[in-house]
Amino acid sequence: MATVRICVCGDEGTGKSSVITSFVKDVFVTAKIQSVLPEITIPPNLGTPENVTTTIVDTSALPQERDTLRKKIRKSNVILLLYSDHYSYERVALFWMPYFRSLAVNVPVVLCANKADAGHSATTAQVVDEEMLPVMAEFKEIDSCIRTSAREHHNVNEAFFLCQKAITHPIAPLFDSKEAVLKPAAVTALQRIFYLCDKDRDGYLSDQELADFQLRCFGKPIADEDLAHIKRSIQRWSPPSVHDRKGIDAHGFLLLNKTYAEKGRHETIWIILRTFHYTDSLSLKDSFLYPKFEIPPFSSAELSPAGYRFFVDLFLLHDKDNDGGLNDAELATVFAPTPGVPSSWGDAGFPSSTVRNEAGDITLQGWLAQWSMTTFAEPKLALEYLAYLGFEEKGGTTSALKITKPRKRRKRQPKVERNVVLCYVLGASHSGKSSLLDAFLHRPFSDLYHPTIKPRTAVNSVELQGGKQCYLILEELGELEPAIVENQARLDACDVICYTYDSSDPNSFRHIVNLRKKYPHLDDVPALYAALKADQDKTTQRHELQPDEYTHALNLAPPLHVSATWTSIAELYVQVADAALHPSSAYPNNGQQRGDDDPAAAAAAATAVVDRTNLYLALAATLCAAAAFAVIWRRTTTLA
Repeated sequence: MATVRICVCGDEGTGKSSVITSFVKDVFVTAKIQSVLPEITIPPNLGTPENVTTTIVDTSALPQERDTLRKKIRKSNVILLLYSDHYSYERVALFWMPYFRSLAVNVPVVLCANKADAGHSATTAQVVDEEMLPVMAEFKEIDSCIRTSAREHHNVNEAFFLCQKAITHPIAPLFDSKEAVLKPAAVTALQRIFYLCDKDRDGYLSDQELADFQLRCFGKPIADEDLAHIKRSIQRWSPPSVHDRKGIDAHGFLLLNKTYAEKGRHETIWIILRTFHYTDSLSLKDSFLYPKFEIPPFSSAELSPAGYRFFVDLFLLHDKDNDGGLNDAELATVFAPTPGVPSSWGDAGFPSSTVRNEAGDITLQGWLAQWSMTTFAEPKLALEYLAYLGFEEKGGTTSALKITKPRKRRKRQPKVERNVVLCYVLGASHSGKSSLLDAFLHRPFSDLYHPTIKPRTAVNSVELQGGKQCYLILEELGELEPAIVENQARLDACDVICYTYDSSDPNSFRHIVNLRKKYPHLDDVPALYAALKADQDKTTQRHELQPDEYTHALNLAPPLHVSATWTSIAELYVQVADAALHPSSAYPNNGQQRGDDDPAAAAAAATAVVDRTNLYLALAATLCAAAAFAVIWRRTTTLA
């Protein structure tokens, strides 16, 4: 907030103008001053919280000035309410607080008992207990209270400091004074901070972790005696919350912050919260969750080495049983500081979308593959979760991602520099697409047929020739296949198409032919063909061209015959990834004129070329025979 606007209110004679003058002049002014001072603006300086600009507005309580008072209150964002005797104290609850409510202003109020020098025998503690606390209990708008004396310049600066702090470090979002507990949003935020500072995830903040926390939040190390005092205090409040070797647990950390709130030191809590990018509403800043990250056309986002290192460390840190997999409980711990497992993961069938071990737990390979796919498909979501999970590198969360070089299909690039590629698996129903995805994730083969309704995704790493690895995303489109292939934006995101058919079903290949005829723009995407269910009897496809002839006419490699029950199916995944990374040889009709996309016509043209060649060879042979006959005839004539 750039400006704190303080409206000073109270009955006539409570010392409003004197308090303002004493604060500005830093000394009590004995000369007579005007009844209502003009608006005063104090520029930022090191003495104000958050270095904000402070504007102080004086008011009059006279009935004829009520309209002006109302306008001034509505423009303010904090009210300093003064009383100085029993009458003006009674008026706080009977007039002023109900009046503020009638104006429907939702601003904090600082209650100030002024003229503490005016012969009052009561101590400050008595005034607080007998006068201030009852009013504060009745009106939750009252943020804090203080006893001042403008004549003795006692607590004047502190009163305005409380007003500033009520805006820059409000207590209302943090603490429920009626119930004497931290509010749920504050508890959630502090629990997340505890989790991120607990680097070894043992449930305790060790002395070193507390020292690191102190240095990060307050910019200075914590003294050994201060640390020992904090631990003794927490142990006095909750003995189980302090462990001799491990440190303090989350409950003890919350108790410590609750004590700060009870003692009026809530600015300490706000320093902690703002260090970890929390706003006044106790939500993380949008600029922290969603930093600027623009991806140029035809480019994609991938995890950088720093991003992969972060997710590897996160996996190893939470694999408490060291079995090489994250079970449900361990996954819940991983996502504890986040809103939960991303909803898009659930839509994609997580954890079935990636690699799991025999127990059904996510392996490190599957964990990295899942985040590689998330970064590729939803880079903003990846950045959001990197922030929630506590990624800390110079340059912010965007340093965990990198942008690939543009891929422009019109240029027929011989090589695409990417580590994550997307393949749409197209084909007729019953062609074996789901089994293809299951085999990709090393799932056991099942004879049961389950039609795919919603799009289904599988992601895994593929080792290419030369030892290079890339992440391949296979997506089966289900009943949304027509809608997705019509969507140019979705098609632009695709790196390669794998056309599949059931080699034992004579009608399966026709679906591919009809699909390509209906959507000719599919030829703008690299493609390859796979004949699935090769373990069954091969049958002739009911089409004028058989698949081998069809692909030959398109200048593509013949279909690869594979079965989900064969280990050799891994070769298909390598070829798919290779076609995506080296697309120049995987475009249909490569080298032909655009529009010459009829495989039958192409096959006929190819046949015509072959026949004409044979004709030329026959003519050449005839000419050679005639020349030989002429030579023999000439020699015979010479001998004669």
